[in-house]
Amino acid sequence: MTGEAALPRQNGELVFDAPWEGRVLGMALAVVQDRGLDWDDFRERLIAAIDADPTRPYYESWTAALTDLVVDLGVVSADDVAVRAARVDP
Repeated sequence: MTGEAALPRQNGELVFDAPWEGRVLGMALAVVQDRGLDWDDFRERLIAAIDADPTRPYYESWTAALTDLVVDLGVVSADDVAVRAARVDP
């Protein structure tokens, strides 16, 4: 990916500030592959998530884009996501 959706890299290696960031990247890749989607199906959502809140941390935009994708695919409901998110300690 290039532009605003480009993955953060340092010396050619992906950069993650916390383990969950790598996990959300892996989950996005897995959903795209498992559902037989084109990567652009996710990439367009990521760009939209970044545009919607340019100050949001990069991988939080990944989480928002992935959430939108799995809800739209019917993998989970928006209510399920809200209930599970409420269980996570801030």
